[in-house]
Amino acid sequence: MAAEDSDQEKTLPATPRRLEQAREEGQVARSRELGACAVVLAGAALAWGAGAAGIEYCERLLREGLMLDREAVLGTASVGERFLSLGVQAFVGLLPLLVVVCAVAVLSSLLVGGWLFSPKAFRFDFGRMSPLKGFKRIFSVEGLAELFKAIAKAVFVGSIGGLFLWLYREEMLALSGLDPKLGLAELGGMVQRALLALAAALALIAMIDVPLVLWRHYKSLRMSLEEVKRELKESEGDPQLKARIRSQQREIARKRMIPEVPKADVVVTNPTHYAVALAYNEASDGAPRVVAKGRGEVALKIRSLAAEHEVPILEAPPLARALYASCDLDDEIPPALYHTVARVLAYVYQLRRYRTYGGAYPQQPQDLEVPPEMDPGTHDEGEQR
Repeated sequence: MAAEDSDQEKTLPATPRRLEQAREEGQVARSRELGACAVVLAGAALAWGAGAAGIEYCERLLREGLMLDREAVLGTASVGERFLSLGVQAFVGLLPLLVVVCAVAVLSSLLVGGWLFSPKAFRFDFGRMSPLKGFKRIFSVEGLAELFKAIAKAVFVGSIGGLFLWLYREEMLALSGLDPKLGLAELGGMVQRALLALAAALALIAMIDVPLVLWRHYKSLRMSLEEVKRELKESEGDPQLKARIRSQQREIARKRMIPEVPKADVVVTNPTHYAVALAYNEASDGAPRVVAKGRGEVALKIRSLAAEHEVPILEAPPLARALYASCDLDDEIPPALYHTVARVLAYVYQLRRYRTYGGAYPQQPQDLEVPPEMDPGTHDEGEQR
């Protein structure tokens, strides 16, 4: 079984049930690179939108933090209050950025994998604490791939940062000679451009990482042919068990319908293959109903009971086959057979009148017409015999 379920054998895509089980266990595709890109891009956009107002706010905080009056220099009583006031102002200024970044971080994680809350993901698993398994994960092919991806990402982003510093080296050196207000504005503009360059680099990484994450996720959920068969058997049930259930259902139906045979108006036969008992109550039934049906030994049992209780038996092979194939127990006959069954019931009523009052024996109906598409014996010469 281990060989059958090995990774080499798992070439079939995951079934919907397997994907659902994976979500229940907290296994969904997530791209950290996409989240990092979204957060940096949101921060850059917010900083760009703040523009001069944000720079002036930072300038005012910096000025207030560097300005010290005589009382603050000679006494330490107000230092704590001053730091608290500056901290609150800084927090208020950064609060929109924090809210936007947190919201973007949460929403970006939902782009790949969707929303998921799985209690199973919080269960304690001793296997995760195993040092041996930890070393295996670190030195596995997947672990080496993650290490290579992290190194490549660091080199790429570092190269973008180094290129940005090289291109703006002269402007950065010139900041020291500018007016503080003008220098701070120039520095803010550089920070904005640096964030946009970093976001562009992370966006390129995310465009590569998202398809890779999805491919690896669905690859890890691939199934072997044995697993698909086992899942199909579990979802639809064991064929042998289903066969036993159907057999029991037929036995229950047979036991339930046998007592209805003596109450039937007529039994239509073929002449030994099929037997269908019909009953009709003008007050409650819209059409005649099938109260018992069977083939083989069950058909013989129905015929025997009908003969024992003097229920009329009519040999009409096409009609018997059509009724057996198109009706379940307690079903009304289909409209296509109304006319034919009406002729049968007319014969039954005439037979009852003969048995009660005597007279001429009624003639059995001949050439009972049945639509060819309703008679399975039309294409079965053995049944027609």
